[in-house]
Amino acid sequence: MNPIHAVVFDLGEVLIDWNPRYLYGQLFDSSEEMEQFLDTICTPEWNAQQDAGRPFRDAVALLQKQHPEFHALIEAYHTRWEEMLGDANHGSVDLLRRVKKTTLPVYALTNWSHEKFPIARGRFDFLNWFDGIVVSGEEKLKKPDLAIYQVMLERYRLEPQHTLFIDDSLANVEAARQLGIQAIHFHNAIQLEQALQEYRVI
Repeated sequence: MNPIHAVVFDLGEVLIDWNPRYLYGQLFDSSEEMEQFLDTICTPEWNAQQDAGRPFRDAVALLQKQHPEFHALIEAYHTRWEEMLGDANHGSVDLLRRVKKTTLPVYALTNWSHEKFPIARGRFDFLNWFDGIVVSGEEKLKKPDLAIYQVMLERYRLEPQHTLFIDDSLANVEAARQLGIQAIHFHNAIQLEQALQEYRVI
């Protein structure tokens, strides 16, 4: 392992709990109907396009035209998006705090809509701890596209071999490793703590 000079955190699922079921559990009478809607209408693939910079209004209008019977439910994905945000993952946030106290610079690289990210900033104070944040929706690039990692490396002058990246998506972790970035596939805070100790970060 090379010495670590900077640590980069993913946000969703690592530090912040986000799930559309928090909203749609209130709007459907059964979990089966909800899962069908999220699997076939407001799908992860559709949402990922907002993470890549597509405006929510355009995305919603497209689906409403295709599925007029779900007009209000599709609209809710945009207008009630904040209700999909859960709590902070406190164990991981504590580890972020410990890394920050080492004086190592900390950054975030997140797949997130540029329209919705300010909502998270307003709710979670720890987002102000970062020395820089790359938001996919602002760049119109998203993980695991190697180009967004290059944006991060160049913007903050990071050396890949001395940078440690943490993400819950194996595809995103593998993409980072292709560029020579050291990476941890996140599962939970206990596992992350052990990995950070192995890398001699905390």
